[in-house]
Amino acid sequence: MTLQNRTLGTTSPLTVSALGLGCMGMSEFYGTGDEDQGIATIHRALDLGVTFLDTADMYGPFTNEQLVGRAIAERRDEVTLATKFGNERLPDGTRVGINGRPEYVRAACDASLQRLGVDHIDLYYQHRVDKTVPIEETVGAMAELVEAGKVRHLGLSEASAETIRRAHATHPVTALQSEYSLFTRDLEDEILPTIRELGIGLVPYSPLGRGILTGAITSESSLEENDSRRSAYFPRLNGEGLQANLKLVDAVRAIAEEKGCTPGQLALAWVLAQGDDIAPIPGTKRVKYLEENVGAADVQLTDADLAALAAAVPRDAVVGDRYGDMSSIDA
Repeated sequence: MTLQNRTLGTTSPLTVSALGLGCMGMSEFYGTGDEDQGIATIHRALDLGVTFLDTADMYGPFTNEQLVGRAIAERRDEVTLATKFGNERLPDGTRVGINGRPEYVRAACDASLQRLGVDHIDLYYQHRVDKTVPIEETVGAMAELVEAGKVRHLGLSEASAETIRRAHATHPVTALQSEYSLFTRDLEDEILPTIRELGIGLVPYSPLGRGILTGAITSESSLEENDSRRSAYFPRLNGEGLQANLKLVDAVRAIAEEKGCTPGQLALAWVLAQGDDIAPIPGTKRVKYLEENVGAADVQLTDADLAALAAAVPRDAVVGDRYGDMSSIDA
């Protein structure tokens, strides 16, 4: 396992491990969480050089930041810590909506710092774009956090090319976090060229297609009953969409067998091969899967491999939208 570093952004560059760790599933959404198991996974990640940790205030809600904070309490100097604001929730889990108002930005940051038990956040994202607030106002408030020393670098998530340009003109944006994988490639049209023009790195979430590209999801019943991926909110993982998409996974598995790696490692290697300005954050709550993911860094793809994957998973072959409701995605 030879995990290298990558640099996100050029105007406000941030060095991160080539693979990060998405911590969301340790607390919510993907079945029952186990705090001890989550902390053990984070500690193992740091031991393996996976030092780019990703969380958000809305995961839990609030409890995932607390978990990450406990896990890194004695190892803060090893960690590049990213969290997010903007998907406002109440303590009981009720979703309030998307909030990008400057006063909320400031309050959310202070609350995250407290929960994480740190004096600064390395990369602070707007989790979703608030279409009722000019992006210049939101990013202006985020810039104040940088000036105050509470935040080191700024990021956006699921923002359109136009929003990214306006945000970057207000304050340098280091990274865009958006969904990107063999199964989700629409940002290649306009967004990826835009961020490369501006010198902004890409942090792909769900680089394993929410787990389907690992081969572990074989039917709806292969997930825990309280796993949100079983719901209609994820059309690609249910019903006809799932059955069609599993055929694509079979094609990926066949190529992986030829390469001597797992389907998940092959899918992650594909994301890593898309550019040195890309640092994916596969999420897991188990040490076993973390170690498998790190192994993807040693999978070298040839031009022939990339061509085979392009043929096996044509860009528009995936059945179903990313979300059952795409209204929160900036377009």
